Amino acid sequence: MSWTLVFVLAGTAYFFKVLGLVVVGDRTLPPMLSRCLALIPAALLAAIVVKDTFSMGRHLVIDARAAGVAAAALAAWRKVPLIGVIVIGAAVTAVVRAVG
Repeated sequence: MSWTLVFVLAGTAYFFKVLGLVVVGDRTLPPMLSRCLALIPAALLAAIVVKDTFSMGRHLVIDARAAGVAAAALAAWRKVPLIGVIVIGAAVTAVVRAVG
């Protein structure tokens, strides 16, 4: 990825943020749209995690990373603190790689 592309993407993102402020202004959004917009960051983060967990280049790969993400998801579901979720996910990934 070139720096030109990074700057173009950053400028485009900034443009869309400013455009949103100009178009919406002081008006309030409908409640349904506000709820949907609030869910976008979580959905994007989940999509990035899944993509990076199960792909290598253009190929589908199921390896130690999948076990680590599964263990971290289970720990998060059990309401383990964030640092614990990270440590559990990394530890399970390391153990599966060492064993396999």
